Order: sequence, then structure tokens, then C-alpha cells
Amino acid sequence: MRYGVSVPNFGGGVDARAIAELALEAEEAGWDGFFLWDHLLAFSQGPVPVVDPWVALTTVALSTSRIWLGPMVTPLPRRRPAKLARETASLDHLSGGRLILGVGIGAMPYEWNYLGEEADTRVRGAMLDEGLEVLTGLWSGEPFGHRGEHYRVAGDPLEQEWRAIFYPPPLQRPRIPIWVGGTWPIKAPFRRATRWDGAFPMKVENGRIVPMTPEDAREVARYVTDHRAGSDPFELVVAGETPGEDPKKAARLLAAYREAGVTWWIESIDPWRFGWTGSESWPSEEMRRRVCQGPPEA
Repeated sequence: MRYGVSVPNFGGGVDARAIAELALEAEEAGWDGFFLWDHLLAFSQGPVPVVDPWVALTTVALSTSRIWLGPMVTPLPRRRPAKLARETASLDHLSGGRLILGVGIGAMPYEWNYLGEEADTRVRGAMLDEGLEVLTGLWSGEPFGHRGEHYRVAGDPLEQEWRAIFYPPPLQRPRIPIWVGGTWPIKAPFRRATRWDGAFPMKVENGRIVPMTPEDAREVARYVTDHRAGSDPFELVVAGETPGEDPKKAARLLAAYREAGVTWWIESIDPWRFGWTGSESWPSEEMRRRVCQGPPEA
């Protein structure tokens, strides 16, 4: 099992420089991955500082040398696939081939309905599937064309042979790893995930995110196995909380997840975990302390 941390891209004192410093501390503490949320607006009424995740991840790539990095997750339906292809390929080169791309359909009406983006989640699912087709086609570094319901990489009807070439392709081959996020037990996101490199399930009850149990993880692993073709490596990624002051206890807590098939544990480093209610300053020191305590013992 590998261990990463997940950090919001908004909050008091959050900017690209602070994110880079935290990522370096995570690398020095022995974590394997550093993942950043991708939101346009904070979850509480502002003003709350928000940093662009791609700018912040660029500083992370420049500040670290070993740790995996990426968005967890980026809502591809509100991003242009061609622009994302260029950003991700550039970041993969900058980081020396350490980028992982987490994707999903997104949530929160104030980032969709209220900003004039696509509100229908089924349509966003179709946009995500088609967007991934475009994204990976452009990553190939070979001539690529596409005419779909939502996206086009093509000339006018008189230029049917026109193809785009995005060069250079990402450093990682055959491509940057793609992890698909979704809410379990809704099956559609995990059918989608079986076509890619990993699944990042979350669980929601009464409108609130609740911890995935080892049995939940086992069900996801079973579903992926039953619906996935081929035997290429596949990552099952679960987020949660472990006690940093007792890494041996944390490792015991995670043993059941490992047995259930989880390959990445993502430690949630968010302010709510440390008693934040939405009105006061972030508990930044407590969040940083948990990062510096390092991952559970293997």
C-alpha cells in the first residue's frame, strides 16, 4: 500500500507558495503522494482565498523530486480537454513523470448551475467519457482528430484530413495514469473507472461524506474485478483519517483496507477534521503537523 495526503485548494493562508512548502514537508516525511482538490470556490461564504490547482501543482513539481502529485479530482466537464492535455503533458515533463490525473464529473451547484456550466450530471458523465477520449488522443503525440457530441478536434468539412498533433507527449508511457472518482454505490463511475487505471470511491450519507469501510472497499474491488478486461495494474484509492501520533496503531487500522484490495491510502488533511466550523481561521498548524508526522508504518 502507498500513502498520500489530500489537501484543499482553498482556505486561510492558502496560496501556491504555501502549497509547495507543504508538499515538500510531505515528501520529507515519507508520504508517496501529494494531491490537491480542484475547486473554483470555497465551501463556505467568502471571502476565502482559493488557489488555482494547476498553478499550485506546478510549484509542487518544482519543489519536490520524488513524490507523486496531481488533482484529486479535477472535474473534466468544466475544463477544455485540449487545454488540459497541454497542461498535464507540460506538468508531467516538469515533474519528471510524477503526475497522476484524478477525474470526475464534479458536484456543487455553485460551481456548475450558478456559473453557467452543464447542470445535468448525466450529460456531464457523457462529457467526461468523451473528454477522456480527446485527452488521451492528444497525449499520443500522433495526428489526432475527433468529432463528437461535445468536443471537436477537426477542421471544417473541406478539411476532413486535418489532424492535431500535440507535441511533446507526456513523459509517462503509455500515458499519464488516470484515476476516476465517484460516489459508491452508484455504479456508473466505476464502470468508467474499469477502462482506466484506478478508482477513487467516496461514500455519501444524508448529504455528507462518510468514511469508506473495508467492506465498502472490498465491494468496489469486487465490482472492478468483475467488470474489468485485462490484467494491467489497477489502483484502488481510499481516503480517510489515521492517528499520526501512533503510526503502528494507524497501520493496524489500515490492515483491513489492504486486505480488501486498497493500494493507495489518502490521508485527508482538511480543516473540518481539526474542528474548523467555517467561520474562524483554518487550523493550519494542526493540518501541517499531521502531514509532518508521516504515513502509517508499512
